[in-house]
Amino acid sequence: MTAKLDFLTAAPLLMKEWQRAAFAISSSLEPSLSELVKIRASQINGCANCLNMHTVFARENGETEQRIYLVSAWREAPCYTDRERAALGWTEAMTRLSEGHTHESAYGALKVEFTDEEQVKLTLMINVINGYNRLAVGFGAWTDPAAVKSAAKAAAA
Repeated sequence: MTAKLDFLTAAPLLMKEWQRAAFAISSSLEPSLSELVKIRASQINGCANCLNMHTVFARENGETEQRIYLVSAWREAPCYTDRERAALGWTEAMTRLSEGHTHESAYGALKVEFTDEEQVKLTLMINVINGYNRLAVGFGAWTDPAAVKSAAKAAAA
């Protein structure tokens, strides 16, 4: 795949702010949960770039191959906690809003496992990964995970 546009260099100031906010939001919840959510949203959106990146990051955070492979079938897989299930269900509901407003059952599970503040943090994180999915898919991006990690550290500084 050939990139259509390098969105990081096309709008560097805005992208730096986007990266800074994304890093702050991502780091507001536990890393393992954050990466599972990013993987699931990226699967739904068909974003190979973000799937590649977040499976690498998940492994770096100690995630197992089994749990990474089973994210797309999380409902049937016994290896996820109730908190992770609630987050994955909410991720699917928020990522698929255009398919209908059927998020009430997902919200019920979310409310049991997450405080009000954590619900906002998780929803912001879902928005961020969906935004990155749209940037990457829309502009044909393919980025080395190490380069992204370096850019995220620079944006946070």
